[in-house]
Amino acid sequence: MLPFQNMSGDPEQEYFADGMVEEITTAISRLPWLFVIARNSSFAYKGKAVDVRQVARELGVRYVLEGSVRRAGNRVRITGQLIDTATGAHIWADRFDGALDDIFELQDQVASNVVGAIEPRLRQSEIEHASRKPTSSLDAYDLYLRALAEVHKFTAEGVCQAVPLLQRALAIDPAYAPAAALIGLCRHFQRDHGMGGPILDEDVADSVRLARHAIAVGKDDPDALWMGAFVLAVFAGEHASAAGIIDRALALNPNSAHAWMHAGLVAGFRNQPGAAMKALKLAMRLSPLDPQGLGAKSALALAHLAAGRYEEALEWADRALYEQPRFDPAMGVKIVACARLGRIDEARNWLKRRLELQPGLTIAKWKKNAAVRIASPELLALFEDGLRKAGLPEA
Repeated sequence: MLPFQNMSGDPEQEYFADGMVEEITTAISRLPWLFVIARNSSFAYKGKAVDVRQVARELGVRYVLEGSVRRAGNRVRITGQLIDTATGAHIWADRFDGALDDIFELQDQVASNVVGAIEPRLRQSEIEHASRKPTSSLDAYDLYLRALAEVHKFTAEGVCQAVPLLQRALAIDPAYAPAAALIGLCRHFQRDHGMGGPILDEDVADSVRLARHAIAVGKDDPDALWMGAFVLAVFAGEHASAAGIIDRALALNPNSAHAWMHAGLVAGFRNQPGAAMKALKLAMRLSPLDPQGLGAKSALALAHLAAGRYEEALEWADRALYEQPRFDPAMGVKIVACARLGRIDEARNWLKRRLELQPGLTIAKWKKNAAVRIASPELLALFEDGLRKAGLPEA
């Protein structure tokens, strides 16, 4: 994180720019998988024209975040860009405008937006680096990144290929908490999203065991915490505990779009649509172009369904399905919302598509899993009624 350039030489603007760097450096430092150079070291380059590749060599870093601040009256414009120094490529760039009425609030807001936006871009860049490594030199972190790349495909093949990669990572490092937690998330996709399921009861039990392990050994790793917590919610029905664990993840990294997204999902399962919408909208604001953003859109569809806003539920379900036409959770919301609105033919149409993903699905089979995942009896009954009206057979 290089000092932001003060384009005017204004002392007040200089103070703002220095504070901006301090806030962003502190926020990025909360990402446990990143090594972040301390502010004092980066400030050695203040006021100098620098070559980012030279900075990378001297500081021993792969990525450099740089920016500038311009002021016009009471307003400032902050620009930032994230550079992969190995290639010289820009992997993120954006600008932010604001008023200096409350300088601290503006610094907090920009820092939050920057970190929320660059975290998924950094992760994707790391995935691409790992994918180019020879197989013989992969460590636990590389295997985890390769597994993430497979999961991000949102296909049955990708999810199924991710699990053995994660198991290899744990064989190298049994205490690698994110890998342990992600196995449960993969099995959730397999069982509940129609991605390669069904899975065995012992796989569910193993996922819960690994999730508890991830939470215990990764108590300071926000990614391990939110993933492990979500697995406990969907596989063990421990929604209140999961919400508390995700709160800890957010205390460690309040700019984690994925933690906010899963906080919203758990709130939705608990029939708390207001809390769910607030968390999910924050997740989308933090990372508007996130590769997993369709999960937030689908979860917003669920929250609107729980609130009885069926037209809005359809709108968000359609947004998710536009990104991934085979995304099962969004299909489920669409079926139920259509049924509640009396659009039975449309509901049946989407049920037919869903049954292509999960052939042999019945009310009884759906309810066996959903009764654990959905904490609210009222929400469970809403789904059951909608699926029945759409024509899902009882058994």
